[in-house]
Amino acid sequence: MPAGIARPEALAGSGPPEALAGSGPPEALAGSGAPEALYIHVPFCVSVCPYCDFVVVGGAAARGPRSRVAAFAAAVRRELEMRADVLDARWGAVGGGARPPLRSLYLGGGTPSLLPAAEVASLIALVRERFGLAPDAEITLEANPGPDERGDAAELAAAGVTRISFGAQAMDDAALARLGRRHRARDVAAAVDGARRAGIASINLDLLYDVPGTTEGGWVAGLEAALALGPDHLSLYALTLDDPDAEGLTGAGGDHLPVSRGARAWRTRARQEQDEDRAASMYEHATERLEIARFDGYEISNWARPGHESRHNLAYWERRPFEAAGPGAHAFDGATRRWNAARLDAYFAALTPVDGGPGRLPPGGTEAVSPSGAAAERVILGLRLGRGIAARLGDEAPLSAHLGLALDAGLLRRSEDGERFRLTTRGRLLSNELFARLV
Repeated sequence: MPAGIARPEALAGSGPPEALAGSGPPEALAGSGAPEALYIHVPFCVSVCPYCDFVVVGGAAARGPRSRVAAFAAAVRRELEMRADVLDARWGAVGGGARPPLRSLYLGGGTPSLLPAAEVASLIALVRERFGLAPDAEITLEANPGPDERGDAAELAAAGVTRISFGAQAMDDAALARLGRRHRARDVAAAVDGARRAGIASINLDLLYDVPGTTEGGWVAGLEAALALGPDHLSLYALTLDDPDAEGLTGAGGDHLPVSRGARAWRTRARQEQDEDRAASMYEHATERLEIARFDGYEISNWARPGHESRHNLAYWERRPFEAAGPGAHAFDGATRRWNAARLDAYFAALTPVDGGPGRLPPGGTEAVSPSGAAAERVILGLRLGRGIAARLGDEAPLSAHLGLALDAGLLRRSEDGERFRLTTRGRLLSNELFARLV
């Protein structure tokens, strides 16, 4: 699981925000529209980490004579063709001027770097043909840093990848072992160096904090070690141990897979070793240290050097339309959210039936976003961003009823020009409590 703990597209995955297509500020967007971004979920890892809630299968399915990677590649290509057909019918074909090309493509997982570079190149070529890719499109691939999992950076760059997100998770071997990671800290340095030498334009590192057994001093040292590698972007996530089974997300049409018995036992032990105060201290240190290092905290969990903000993830937080393919993947057209079911067998059965038939779109579900739901999303997602939200939204539900309390409690501050509300560092730490009141 190389890329983080909380995917933004699961609400209900480099260029500056203004580089995104679209008219007007994101809080003004309404109605449905053609996608500006595309997410492809690659559901394979050599081994599955015990804390991971993403749609991932490991072991023999990921590598070796019983690998299902080639079968997945055929199925996801079929889904991409079918999704493009739907978009063509609704918005017109790319190239005719009716549907703009994508500004970003994101291959997430799982471990997309397990795909052969030739397959990555083939997928990018298919997307370019059927969805369109802007000349300066951001093309991100997630990778594990281990030498047998990160792929060949030069080949990936030649395939068209412009941004790599490495799932470092920790820069200490003991912490990596506790997390069930296969790589070691030296592998992260080698992976970053290889990507730089290959000409990858933007490199992200994911790190976890509040990891059981990690002290505040260990977190400080790990952050320094990560900064010493010269990344362009850092994603810092609190280790979150949810229970998708209890939340009803793992049924036949659900977008999560059931949690294994071993992973459940690991999470039970890990929760007992976590500490909210320690986690807050780790986050506050990171906020201060990264500001000194001239990283912009443009989102609650994400910091970037100028020009290296994740264009793809900004599309999620700005509620811009995005398409998606792969098991468990989520899409949004501005008015309706759609997801694919997580089960790999059902995914294959729909798209590449054994009888050789033409196939059909995979099972899943849809949810129309109500006006009140859209209003809450605009506020919640907008407040996640460093630039915050337009002050006028403070006069409307759902924020209006809680604005005074949030300001008095030091969770929000108003910009000097009075035009925007932003979360304070304290507000970021307590954002879940604030957001819960807004839905």
